[in-house]
Amino acid sequence: MRSGPGEPRRSSQPPSQRGSRGPARGPGGEQTPRRGVKPDRYTRVDEARRVAFAVLRAVDEEDAYANLVLPQLLRHRRLGGRDAAFATELAYGVLRGRGTYDALLATVVDRPFSDLDPGVLDALRMGAHQLLAMRVPDHAAVATTVALARGELGAGPAGLVNAVLRSAVGRELGEWLEQVAGPADTDEGLSVRTSHPQWVVRSLREALRAHGHDVAELAELLAADNTPAAVALSALPGLATPADLLSDDRALTVRPGRFSPTAALLERGDPGLLPAVREGRARVQDEGSQLVAQVLAAAEVDGRDERWLDLCAGPGGKAALLAATAALRGAHLTAVEVAPHRAQLVRQALAAVPAGPLGPVQVRVGDGREVGADEPGAYDRVLVDAPCTGLGALRRRPEARWRRTPADLGTLGPLQRALLGSAVDALRPGGVVAYATCSPVLAETRLVVDDAVKAAAKRGVGLERLDTPAVLARVAPGVEHAAAGTAVQLWPHTHGTDAMHVALLRRTS
Repeated sequence: MRSGPGEPRRSSQPPSQRGSRGPARGPGGEQTPRRGVKPDRYTRVDEARRVAFAVLRAVDEEDAYANLVLPQLLRHRRLGGRDAAFATELAYGVLRGRGTYDALLATVVDRPFSDLDPGVLDALRMGAHQLLAMRVPDHAAVATTVALARGELGAGPAGLVNAVLRSAVGRELGEWLEQVAGPADTDEGLSVRTSHPQWVVRSLREALRAHGHDVAELAELLAADNTPAAVALSALPGLATPADLLSDDRALTVRPGRFSPTAALLERGDPGLLPAVREGRARVQDEGSQLVAQVLAAAEVDGRDERWLDLCAGPGGKAALLAATAALRGAHLTAVEVAPHRAQLVRQALAAVPAGPLGPVQVRVGDGREVGADEPGAYDRVLVDAPCTGLGALRRRPEARWRRTPADLGTLGPLQRALLGSAVDALRPGGVVAYATCSPVLAETRLVVDDAVKAAAKRGVGLERLDTPAVLARVAPGVEHAAAGTAVQLWPHTHGTDAMHVALLRRTS
């Protein structure tokens, strides 16, 4: 990736995976000074940096998701090519590296770090990422960040940003980490070096152990979280094929997917340039997410197979894949979403899916916890893609590591159990439910399923655990090392997907 016209090539690796960056060089390859930086108060701030800052502020102020806000801003401000790539690297790099940068910056700020204005913090992180991870020349990193702070925050905050960043100039990342990170084999050291909260480090270590992996993989898993995810595309069955997504356009580089039979991987370019994506016949969707829907569709049910249900359908990726598959097989999908704005996203995702023999896909606004009581025994297949901490999708949603807390595990647990219980009630005997999360944490995966089986037994409802890895092997024979007992657990560092967990249950009575 390059930062912009005339600037040297940048590294896209996260801070935790780089050592010394060597001398910074200017447009002609000359070495630029690393000290004595004096930013010009009239420095012009390019639109790419403004977009990155706007993304960071939206994430902080509105709890927005960067992967939703950034594309909108890029389109609105008509940024493409190298400018869009620079804005993307800067915004996502700050969100991934925030923990590392905060630890470093706190040592050169003359007041408690937590007392700083959130906008100032984002500006400082942007400057730090350019200095330490993007090989932007020091003078450009400092001058543009100070000018951005002056325009967005005012002269006073800009002065603080200037003083702090000038204090940070001239030291390599390795030097900083030796000073502030502590030993690399401790939770604290791993937390700072890989920019993960300590509770996340501990949770992922326990998840590896619980699902049968060596805890020595932890460093590799944390590094994978800081590696930008490949853009995966999903061709909706009956509407497109992966071959339709391969393009001769010089602005695009698309190759076949690794595992999912509906997948292609976009290595370069804007997916919106592909006709199938523009027309809704294909979607951007992680391969792990695709496999969850395909595993449910491939499971064997006893008896009829006409009515399918997605109990937590927003924003609609899995619902679209299920709906298209159901239409080909003469079945019908009902999609339920509790939030009206997310239900609208589901409708948009399903717009290209034709009506099947039983009519068009039905999208309902409602509480999934109530469906089982309202429609007992009505469905043949049910997906519960439960709300979770999202710790398995930190590559694509890096802000989740700072937004979530250990308390969320206690809050989400009852909701996950209630949704799975409702799904079991909505399922007819002989039907199959898939319980899925984008988290590998034991409290959100195996323990939820265990409790659901016990709770159903107390109500006289029989549940049989299906061999989910065997079903996955039929869908995607190339996936290895994904078995977690009778469930499937995918990993970013092993499979290159989000850490999706899926378990299949058949209702027997």
